[in-house]
Amino acid sequence: MHHTTPHAATPPGVIRLGYHGSPALSAALLRKAGIGMEEAQLLEHDVADPFRALRAGELDLMVVKFSLGQAEPDLRRSRPVAHDARAVLVSADHPLATRASVSIEDVADYGVFDCPGTMPVDVWEESVPRTTPSGRTVRRTHTLVDVPQMLTVVRAGEAVHLSLASLAAVVPKDVKAVPVHDLPPAPVALAWCAERGLPPHIERFVRAAEAAAEQ
Repeated sequence: MHHTTPHAATPPGVIRLGYHGSPALSAALLRKAGIGMEEAQLLEHDVADPFRALRAGELDLMVVKFSLGQAEPDLRRSRPVAHDARAVLVSADHPLATRASVSIEDVADYGVFDCPGTMPVDVWEESVPRTTPSGRTVRRTHTLVDVPQMLTVVRAGEAVHLSLASLAAVVPKDVKAVPVHDLPPAPVALAWCAERGLPPHIERFVRAAEAAAEQ
């Protein structure tokens, strides 16, 4: 499996799959769908402009969490191909860092991040709810710019990042991903541009990933 930039030349028949955060989930989707490691390129996309590379034709597909949002009528998504549990990223010396899991009510004691760039606001609402079940406000004290900025803020204890358990595989040792036990996991799907459709080898992967998730 290749890790490269979206501008690199792609051999014929290779799937250019965009992801954000950990590539492990994307690699698992390929493996479960029977795609060999030489048949795919994993390309990290920009969280602040998530669909740019897909629309530019630099990606064939991208892994999306939650929904696509109401403002993306030119995109299509598969049925769920996996689920990603919820977690909160905190500094290693944070009061929540030693907990086996936390509630969204615990997270509400601290500031979190607001929607980055052109990320659909309604998708961010699914990821970072504005209120807890008890009615407490989840305070959005910092705007997410990119991963390095987010980690700097989290390390400093200025905010925590309500996110996904898959990030545990890629965060540095001084940041902990603590499970959030009372938020539902995020549905994971594959998205593509409707106007380009799915070439046969891409469609085979999508259908195989959907079928593997239902087993």
